[in-house]
Order: sequence, then C-alpha cells, then structure tokens
Amino acid sequence: MQNSISISSSAMLVELSIKGWTARKLDKKVSAEVDVDKHTKTRAGNYNKNLLAGTGFLDTITKYASNARGWHNSQTLAWSDNGLRLLAVSNFMAYKKQLSVMEENYNALVDKFIEAYPNLVSAAAFQLGNLFDRTEYPDVDKIRSKFSFAYTFMPVPTSGDFRIDINEEAKREVLESCSSAYEQRLANAMQEAWSRLHDCLTRMSERLEVDMVDGNHKPRVFRDSLVENANELVGLLTHFNLTKDEKLEDARRMLEYRMKNVNADNLRDNLTLRESVKNDVDAILSKFNF
Repeated sequence: MQNSISISSSAMLVELSIKGWTARKLDKKVSAEVDVDKHTKTRAGNYNKNLLAGTGFLDTITKYASNARGWHNSQTLAWSDNGLRLLAVSNFMAYKKQLSVMEENYNALVDKFIEAYPNLVSAAAFQLGNLFDRTEYPDVDKIRSKFSFAYTFMPVPTSGDFRIDINEEAKREVLESCSSAYEQRLANAMQEAWSRLHDCLTRMSERLEVDMVDGNHKPRVFRDSLVENANELVGLLTHFNLTKDEKLEDARRMLEYRMKNVNADNLRDNLTLRESVKNDVDAILSKFNF
C-alpha cells in the first residue's frame, strides 16, 4: 500500500446507534431465596426476570435492530473501536435510502409496542404471579425515550490537519502519530475487504465440494445465500476498494465473471458446472495472497 493515501473525498464515517428497552430486571429477593434454598455460602448467581414474559413484541424489535446493525456492518468497513465505520461515497445514496427505510420500520414497530404496552403490563401481572412488581414498569410516556434509531455522518479526518499551539518538535511528533494511526486504520479497513472476499471464497469452495460416499458422488448441501452473498460482495467490493488496489479489483472481477449466469439451482443440479465453479474459486484463492 502506498503511504499517505487520502480517502477524505471518496469515503465518509458513519455511526449507527439503535437503542431499545430490554425489559429485564434483576430480582435481588428471588436471587437471595435461591441461595438460601440451595444452601450456598455466598451469592452464587442472579435471577433476571423478563418483565414482559409471554409476549413477543420486544423480541421482534430486538431482532429487527440486530438485522439492521448486521446490514449496516455489511455495507461499511471498520474504522475505529468506538463504532465509527467507513462508508464509500459511491455507496452513500443506496445506503442512506435503505437506512431510512429501516429507521421507519423500526419506529413503526416501537409505536406498535407502545400502543400495546398498557395491556402488556396487565398481562404480565397474570403471567408473573408473585414476581410481578408494578413499580418496575416505566410509565407509558417514558417508554418511547428508551428506544432510538440514530445515525451520524461525518468526514474522514485528514491525517495532516492538526491545529494546535505547541512547539514544532511536539507538533511533528503528534502529526507522525496521527498519520501512523490513520494509515493503520485504512490498512485494517482494506484488510477487512480482503478478509470478506477470502471468507466468501473459502465458504464456496467448501460447500461446492462433492464427496464420495460408498463409491457414489454426494454433493454437499448449501443454501441459496451462498450464491446471493457472493454476488452481493462483488458489488460491495467496488465501493470498498478505496485505495484502488489493483489486485483486489482483479480478484473481484474474476469472481464477478465466474458468477455470471450462475444460480443456486443449477449449481445443485449440474455437477459439471459445480466442479467448474469450484475450480475457478480455488484458482482465485491460489492466485492472491490472502
């Protein structure tokens, strides 16, 4: 990789924060009762109760939030430990459009939950029996504040832009540190792109294998997502290659060419095609130093 590559005009940073209410509460009294019943000499564990046991409202919201985070991670590359991720400018419009849809869907699920909340609390009184404690349930007007779907876009900082009133020697040391950190983060981001490609190829190679069982060919089972994920990655790598790595682009093009007119069904039905695709996938793995 070349030194001092600036990606400030081709990428931006994005931070996604999705919060929700877990409806979990530590019951100290029950935890102590268990310890007494089991004759423990010290606190051996905690009993966390589900305040809304018997309903799937929160599970639906939690699952949707998890899927949204997963999609967000798939469209971006890691940049820092605090949650900031790298988004290619070329992918911004498509990313923002889908993110807005997810935000709208998430808020709709939350609104549905809030509408049902008073009835859910009443149902919990029946479901939890003696474990029910009304004081543990926030008022309905406070519940909405426990949910949020927020995101922030910001520019990628330029490693040499550090304005501070210190002496030149100290400033030079700080700038060198910033530049080194910037280059390392960029290198890590590009390594993630290579890793995603490697994971995709190795998974394809493994799942397209045909085993011999009792002298008969037995193709390994795979899901449609094996092909879908490969095609999706082909598109994403055009955005992820922020350093214009020629080898990464060559590998991407080889996979793109191989996946043309290939679908999961014909890979399952046609052993000759299956072997051909596997051989080409293995050739990409062999050609590039992952």
